[in-house]
Amino acid sequence: MKPAPILALAALLASPAAAEGIIPSSAGSLAVTPVLTGLNEPWGMAFLPDGSVLVTERDGRLLLSRDGAAAEVGGLPEVFAEGQGGLLDVLVPRDFADSRRVWLSFANPVEGGAATATGFGRLSDDGTRIEGFRTVFTGDPMPGGRHFGARLVEMPDGTVALTTGDRGTGPMGLQAQDPQRAEGKVILLTGEGAPAVTRPDARPGVFSLGHRNIQGATLDLQGQLWVVEHGARGGDELNRIEEGRNYGWPVISYGVNYNGDTIGNGSAQDGMEQPVHYWDPSIAPSGLLVYSGKLIPGWKGDILFGSLNSDFLGRLDPDTPAATGFAEERLSSDETQRVRDVTEAPDGSIWFLSVGQGALYRLAPGTSG
Repeated sequence: MKPAPILALAALLASPAAAEGIIPSSAGSLAVTPVLTGLNEPWGMAFLPDGSVLVTERDGRLLLSRDGAAAEVGGLPEVFAEGQGGLLDVLVPRDFADSRRVWLSFANPVEGGAATATGFGRLSDDGTRIEGFRTVFTGDPMPGGRHFGARLVEMPDGTVALTTGDRGTGPMGLQAQDPQRAEGKVILLTGEGAPAVTRPDARPGVFSLGHRNIQGATLDLQGQLWVVEHGARGGDELNRIEEGRNYGWPVISYGVNYNGDTIGNGSAQDGMEQPVHYWDPSIAPSGLLVYSGKLIPGWKGDILFGSLNSDFLGRLDPDTPAATGFAEERLSSDETQRVRDVTEAPDGSIWFLSVGQGALYRLAPGTSG
C-alpha cells in the first residue's frame, strides 16, 4: 500500500483549538475532545506504552498518532475490504516494550471468499512500518462480506483471544454450533500464534462456541473475558466467556429473525449459556471496556460500550440489576454517532471511535481539557 500523501495526513489532525463538547452524565459533566478527525470508517485502536495510539481504518490503513501528529504505518497484510470486511482490530501486547509486537485482525482474501484472520509483526523503531508481519490464524473461507467478528484481547496469561462471527449464515446455518469450524467462536492462541487450547471434539484453538457476531471484547478488573455480540432483530448480548461453553446461536436467542420468525428453540435450552445482559430492540453494541475508575471512581468496574445503530456510548452498572441484566445509562451527543470502539487511556480518560463523525474522541470529567 502506498503511503498517504502529506496533505491527506494533515487532514487527520485535530486542531489544538478544536472545540470541546459536553456530555451530561451520572458522574457530572464530561468533556469530549477530538483527537483525530477525517478518519475513514475507523474500526479499532490500541495504546502504546508511551501514550501514542494506533487506529485501524476498515479500508486497510493503520495510523499512528503521537506528539500531535498522525502518520500511516506500512507493512500490512492484504485485506478483503468488502461489506463488513477489511482491516479490523489492533492489539498491543503487554510485552511491547521488549518485543515491539503488534497484532492485527482482518478479513483475509482467500480461495473461496474471505475468512477472519489474525497475525502479528514488529513495529519499526521509527513507527513507520510493521516488519515481518505473519498471519498465524485464518478461519474457514466463505463467500460474502458479513459477520467477521475479529476483536482481539490479550488474556492474563499472555494468550490472545480472537473473536469470529457466523459469517452471516443466519438462523438456519449451524456453523457456529460446529466445534470443528471457526465461525461463531472465540479462538485462543498462544503469544506465538499456535492454538492455546485443544480438545478431541473441537478444532484446535476453539475456546467457546455459539456466537453470532462478537463486536466487542475485553477483560474485567479480575481478568475475566467478556464480549458483546449482535443479535438479529433484537437479542444483542453481553456474555461472560468460559472455556468450552456454548452461547447458543442460532439455537437460542432473545431476538427474532428479520422476517419475524422465531429463531431456533426460543430463549433457553439445557447446556447453553444465558447472556448476562441483553438488548431488545437491538442497539448493535460495538467495542467493550470495563472501567478502572481512575478518573471517575463511581464507575469502577462498570461496563462501557458503543452503539452502531442508536448513536450513544453506553454504561452498564453490574451492581444494579435490571429486567434485562444490568441497569444502563446512555450518553449521547453529536460526537457519539455510530460508536465502533471504546478503550481506556493510560491516564484513565475514555477514548472512543465514531464512524459517523470519522473521528477519535477523548472523554473525561470537567468542562475543559
